[in-house]
Amino acid sequence: MPQVPACILSSSHEPQVSHGHDLDRFVQIGSLTKPLTGTLLVQLASTGTLQLDDPLEQFLPAPVGTGITLRHLAEHTAALPRVPPRLRRSDPYVDFDAGSLDSVVRNLNSFTTGTPGQKAEYSNLGYALLGAALASAARAPYEELLHEHVLAPLDLTAITSNPPPDNQLSGRGFLGRHLRPWTMNGAILPAGGLWATPRDTAHLLTRLLVERRLGEPAPSWQTTGRLRWHDGATRGASVFAGAMDDGTWVVVHRLSGQPLPTEKMAAQVLKNAVTETSREI
Repeated sequence: MPQVPACILSSSHEPQVSHGHDLDRFVQIGSLTKPLTGTLLVQLASTGTLQLDDPLEQFLPAPVGTGITLRHLAEHTAALPRVPPRLRRSDPYVDFDAGSLDSVVRNLNSFTTGTPGQKAEYSNLGYALLGAALASAARAPYEELLHEHVLAPLDLTAITSNPPPDNQLSGRGFLGRHLRPWTMNGAILPAGGLWATPRDTAHLLTRLLVERRLGEPAPSWQTTGRLRWHDGATRGASVFAGAMDDGTWVVVHRLSGQPLPTEKMAAQVLKNAVTETSREI
């Protein structure tokens, strides 16, 4: 059974780093990309480029009257399926390019599963559409907009869709062989295609949720009680990032595509931090 090293960064008062892989080598962060896309949405709204409740067809060639807004996409209430159609098993998103996305957009009525705005259904497809809509609204590529409106203001330099090949980390599979990372730099990028160093992943979390450098958190974050969080998983990596309303935070990244153990490790770290704080009080 191959080892799946974990990298854990946590803080109740002062940052602490536990066992794991190199903090300054790039790892896939999967759906933790979504809060960045949601933050970009909010930032573009603040500049007047768009409004959160603008209809999707204002920016993409979707059928008129779908009822889907940018806010619905960000909040997973657009009544869209979890993933695009006709994905490969071994490398699911490799064929999901701009043409594939355009085909989905033009036939969107055949993909909706209900009435937008009524029920939350987690959707990678929805975030692919959201990223494309933001690029259309601002007339610039998604990653260029992300850098200008989110990464640069947060002083994050180690988050990208295309890290140097010699500075990447990935999980290991059968007989310890390196797992080939999924191809996610096409149309699916805004939903889960970014890579980051664990160090900048921690900075991303703290600067958005603890320091609130860009204002109130985007609607992309999940909320459980006093915890705001998001996770992500690809073929050979999984991550959990969350912050309590008192500023206690945790980031756990594992070189394994199994998210449940990653979430359990994060929950234990937060539990220990809360217990330690209670003792001090």
